[in-house]
Amino acid sequence: MSDTAPASFAGGPPADRAELLEARVRWPRPSRLARPLRTGRRRADEALGALGVHSVGELLEHLPRDRREARTVANLGRSEAATVVVEVRSIRSRPVRRRGMRPLVEATVADETGPMKATFFNQPWLAERYRPGTRLLLHGRYEGKNRFRVSHHAVTDEPLGGAGGDPEGEGDVAHYPASEGITSTEILALVGAARPALADVVEPLPAKVRVGQGLADRPAALAAMHFAGRPDDAETGRRRLAFEELLVTQLLFLRRRARRDAAARAPALDEPPSLTARWLQRGLPFELTADQTRALAELQADLGRDRPMQRLLMGEVGAGKTVVAVYAMLRAAEHGMQAALMAPTETLAEQHFGTLQRLLVSETISAALLTGSTPAARRADVVGKLATGELSLVVGTHALIEEDVAFDRLAVAVVDEQHRFGVRQRAALDAKGPAGLSPHVLHMTATPIPRTLALLNYGDLDQTSLRELPRGRQPVATHIAGGEGERARAYERIREELRAGRQAFVVCPLVEESEQLQARAATAEYERLAGGEFADFRVVLLHGQMRPREKQTAMAAFAEGGADVLVATSVIEVGIDVPNATVMLVENAERYGISQLHQLRGRIGRGAHRSLCVLFGPRESRRLEALAQHTDGFELAQLDLELRKEGELAGTRQSGLNQFGVARLPEDADLVRAARTQAERIAAPDPELVEPEHVLLADALARAFGPEQLEPLPA
Repeated sequence: MSDTAPASFAGGPPADRAELLEARVRWPRPSRLARPLRTGRRRADEALGALGVHSVGELLEHLPRDRREARTVANLGRSEAATVVVEVRSIRSRPVRRRGMRPLVEATVADETGPMKATFFNQPWLAERYRPGTRLLLHGRYEGKNRFRVSHHAVTDEPLGGAGGDPEGEGDVAHYPASEGITSTEILALVGAARPALADVVEPLPAKVRVGQGLADRPAALAAMHFAGRPDDAETGRRRLAFEELLVTQLLFLRRRARRDAAARAPALDEPPSLTARWLQRGLPFELTADQTRALAELQADLGRDRPMQRLLMGEVGAGKTVVAVYAMLRAAEHGMQAALMAPTETLAEQHFGTLQRLLVSETISAALLTGSTPAARRADVVGKLATGELSLVVGTHALIEEDVAFDRLAVAVVDEQHRFGVRQRAALDAKGPAGLSPHVLHMTATPIPRTLALLNYGDLDQTSLRELPRGRQPVATHIAGGEGERARAYERIREELRAGRQAFVVCPLVEESEQLQARAATAEYERLAGGEFADFRVVLLHGQMRPREKQTAMAAFAEGGADVLVATSVIEVGIDVPNATVMLVENAERYGISQLHQLRGRIGRGAHRSLCVLFGPRESRRLEALAQHTDGFELAQLDLELRKEGELAGTRQSGLNQFGVARLPEDADLVRAARTQAERIAAPDPELVEPEHVLLADALARAFGPEQLEPLPA
């Protein structure tokens, strides 16, 4: 407790008891922020409702998306679009000779720097509404010769020349998301009228956090966003609000994790390694990387606890995530329990099962594949053996979570490409554990994720990254082919590889509107290439609309060397391993996102020969240029984040960028890290936020996410 006596304002002498008792204290009254917002115009009220603005508090939280120039009359420049605060001196309506046009309204308006003529089009009733003496907020364009063409207008109480608040007459004003029925200028006027209500805004951040981060309080930050005369002030306010938004999000993740750890139990797989030790020593045809070794140690520690593991495994393309997943599954098997790997597509499930069989060739352990295409008799056999415990390992699709599929003692679940499964689907797998227990869950993603996005999307999961590639992986040279001459040379280069006994992938253009359209385009490209550039070679086709048996036949032909060229859609994005394939050609590569192209490129360079990826597309594409210059998936993921910030959104599938109202990526990456650090300091001693200094944070958390979001997410 500090011994410093309270003092008068600005460091005066210590205040005595009588002064302290008489001091005026103003506490926020947040209930007043709930007052309904009424404009007096039904259409405007409905438009505000469509924007989610029904109360004074919601109006103050309706933040501007941009700034617009604010001027005094004397500082307006010819053809300049700007906002001014003026007073009506005189106003009249006059007819327009052009047929179909309503009378226009001309007003003489002025501020402290001088008068000008303002013209309003197609709104003759304004001559009666805006009587002399009315103070207006006008936005429009200055046409020179002291004439101002008005596009938006509203009554205001702002002082004359007050738009932007700059004494030199040059500043800016907030520009708001608007809707049909209400303009940004009208919202600006409403916010100005509601300014006194900022005193009732509650500050949720503890003083220690604000001081430590050098942040303004919430009312001041909102005031800066709405009323700052300079962009720097508005940005300072935005970053203060962004920090709070990110902090609350990280507290949500940590609350979920704490509640999950407190409520759920899992089988503790803590016996010394036996099967896994033997498999690592004799069963692997390659040496583990340092990253893989570290990942296995983390998994062993997680699985040995009686709390369910929730870990995200993300890695570079070809970094060996499957080996790590198999290790987790074998830890269950050596404890006499079961493990399941669930993949989003049959093609990927089949690839995983084939890899599992190759990796376990030296072990006698029961494993099976279960998908929607599994024949009825085979399915009944697999389901029966899962229920009795005869089957230790299973790989499958959504078929694993069907109601009649029961496990005897499921201890480990691996969810590949987990973002492609819904919450209910993951909950259904979680429910397959033994009575009263939850399985340990390993989430896998084939897409390297920048740490910023990983914290925002998977902040309640422990995280492991594999960046190191296994020995022997050959670098892939990537080139962009733009013109017809470059395309012809690329086809000839591919034919050279095919004549040398290698194989090639040709990836067809992405058609996001329809898988059927994409399949049709792939079929047309297959027919063109089989009868043209690759007429002397064996060409097969693979797309998502083919029957399962047709897919298997095409994949087997290519994998076993019975075909030279595989023409495919992006179904080959993950899971396919053909070491003899050394060339990839991607048509209309600009339609794909960076992460997809990097995944596609990862299908080659898996053997002893150098590999080549050719991207058909415009040379000026920054995404394609990034692929040609970089091979590290985590570097590319960061570049992807920065490029998408600049508007290159085509073909991207990652989430996490648009879920925030104030925070921006990647500009606020430092705030994400700071918010995570601060959240950990707060949640470690007080995960439920019940301490007095954290109660308002708990309220902010509940308002932001609601009670359902606070509960632990299922596997």
